[in-house]
Amino acid sequence: MKVPMLDLHAQYAPIREQVLEAVTRVCDSQRFIMGPEVESLEAELEAALGAKHAIGVSSGTDALLVALMALGVGPGDEVVTTTYSFFATIGAISRLGAQPVLVDIEADGFNIDPAAVHAAITPRTKAIIPVHLFGLMAEMDALTAIAQAAQVPLVEDAAQAIGAEYRGRGAGTIGLLGCFSFFPSKNLGAFGDAGLVTTHDDTMAARVRLLRTHGAKPQYYHSVIGGNFRLDALQAAVLRVKQRYLADWTTARQRNADRYRQLFQAADLDGVVGLPLERAGQTHIYNQFVVRLPDRDGVRAKLEADGIGTAVYYPVPFHLQECLASLGLREGSFPRAEAAARESLALPIYPELTEDQQAYVVASLKRALGKAKPGVLSHAGAA
Repeated sequence: MKVPMLDLHAQYAPIREQVLEAVTRVCDSQRFIMGPEVESLEAELEAALGAKHAIGVSSGTDALLVALMALGVGPGDEVVTTTYSFFATIGAISRLGAQPVLVDIEADGFNIDPAAVHAAITPRTKAIIPVHLFGLMAEMDALTAIAQAAQVPLVEDAAQAIGAEYRGRGAGTIGLLGCFSFFPSKNLGAFGDAGLVTTHDDTMAARVRLLRTHGAKPQYYHSVIGGNFRLDALQAAVLRVKQRYLADWTTARQRNADRYRQLFQAADLDGVVGLPLERAGQTHIYNQFVVRLPDRDGVRAKLEADGIGTAVYYPVPFHLQECLASLGLREGSFPRAEAAARESLALPIYPELTEDQQAYVVASLKRALGKAKPGVLSHAGAA
C-alpha cells in the first residue's frame, strides 16, 4: 500500500470543475492583480474567521513581514518569538533589521512557553509573535496578559491554524494582527503562494493595505515605503472555491486524528509514541499530525520503505541555524525545542486518508519500533 504524506490530487478531483470555472472567470476578466476576486475573498474570510478586516497578501511570509512593518518594527527593536517554527517567522524579523529574541517551547507541546516570553520582555520589545504550530493555538490567555502588562502587541503567526479556536475565539483574531499562509499544502491552500493579514483595528488595517501596494495612495503618490505584497486574482479565485469546503476538510482531519489515537491505543503503543497534545477549550485543526518517537530518523526510513510518506517539522531550531550564528546561542540553549527537533515526525493526516491507510501506517510504525520501550521520550520532562 502507498500512503503519501499529502494527496492534493484527491482533494482536487471532486472540485476540479469549480476550480476551472473560477480560473476561467479570471482569465476572461483579464484582471490578474487584486480586483473583485480579492475583494470577495477578503469579505468571505472576514465572515468565516470572525475578523473585522481580512487583507489578502502575496504569501504567509509577506503577511508576517507587512504586519511587522505596519507596527514600525525596525533596527533597535526586539521581537520575542519561539525558536521552533518555520523560518519565515524569524526571517521577517531579521529582514527588518530588528533583533529576534528567541525562547523555548512549552514542556508538554510544541508552542511557545508563556513563562519564557514573560522573562524575555525588555523595554526594547516591540512585538511578540506566538506561532500556533501544527494547528493548535498557543496559550493565548497567558500571552495576552503578558502583552497587555508590557504594552506590547501580539502578532499571531496563524499560518498553520486557519479555523483553530481558543476558548471560542478564532486564530488570528485575538492579537492585534494575525498572519495566515495559503501555501498549497495548508488546510486551505492556493495554487501557489498567497497569504492573509487579519485585524480588528481600523488603523492597522489601513496601514497594511497601504504597505502592500508600495505605500502608494493614490497611485504613484507614496506616503511610506511599502512593498509588492499584492494578492493575485487567480489565487483568490481558487481560494474562494476551496474555502467553501474548509469546514468539512477540517472535520475529516479531526476524524482521522481521533482514529489514529484509537489505532495507537489498540496497538499498545502508549508511552512509546508521543501523540499530539489536545487541550480543553481549544480546537485543533491538524495542519499536521506530529508524533514524538525514539530513533525518529531510523523509524522514518522504515516507514518510507513501506511506502508511507512522512515529514520532519523542523529538524533545526532557529538558534542552531548557520545564518543566525550571530545570535550567540548554542546547543543546549533551548532543550525542549531541541528535543522536539530530534523526535518529531509528521504522519499523513489529509482529509481523504482512508481507514485502511491509517491502519497500515500504525501497523508499519509498530513494526518499525520493534522492541522500543516506554519512557524513552524527553517530551514532557525536558527542562
